[in-house]
Amino acid sequence: MPQQAWPVPSRPRPIVVIGAGGIVRTAHLPAYQRLGYPVAGLYDIDADAAHATATTFAVPRVFSSLDDACAVPDAVFDLAVPGDQILSILERLPAGAPVLIQKPMGRDLDDARRIRSTAHARGLVAAINFQLRFSPNVLALRELIETGALGTIVDVDVRIVIDQPWHLWVFMERSPRLEILYHSIHYLDTIRWLVGEPSM
Repeated sequence: MPQQAWPVPSRPRPIVVIGAGGIVRTAHLPAYQRLGYPVAGLYDIDADAAHATATTFAVPRVFSSLDDACAVPDAVFDLAVPGDQILSILERLPAGAPVLIQKPMGRDLDDARRIRSTAHARGLVAAINFQLRFSPNVLALRELIETGALGTIVDVDVRIVIDQPWHLWVFMERSPRLEILYHSIHYLDTIRWLVGEPSM
């Protein structure tokens, strides 16, 4: 049977979630609960949203400020904020902290370069949240490709039929670039992971 799950850490570190919007409520916190990962607390600039989300998921603490959230020792930080807020938060995280950044990696290439530069300069162990590559079906597919069970891959075609609930993320209404940055980037990343980087 091909691999369908990623190994879980033997000693999970406390997770501090920064952001309490739709993606946190529908994906991040349900996944952490299912896996039994400890969530130390969350912070959002909308205190009411933070308290409502914390109540729904029994998160033990709502931080009153970003600085309070950043003060949790040995934490892993989950940044689930719009792309234009990422850089300012990275600049305030503890040096060397591990951080999972909800895509996109900024609004454009210049933003992405600034985010990368800041992460390197501050020694952050940073990753962009491209979770599709770690989904059970894609993990199994990758193993089948790597073992040669599917033969030689000569072409890749991804077809998507989806009703994306864009209305859940109000900030996207003012985003100048939406579909690739916030949605199809997952499919592009997964193709790269399965068959490698493009040569041209």
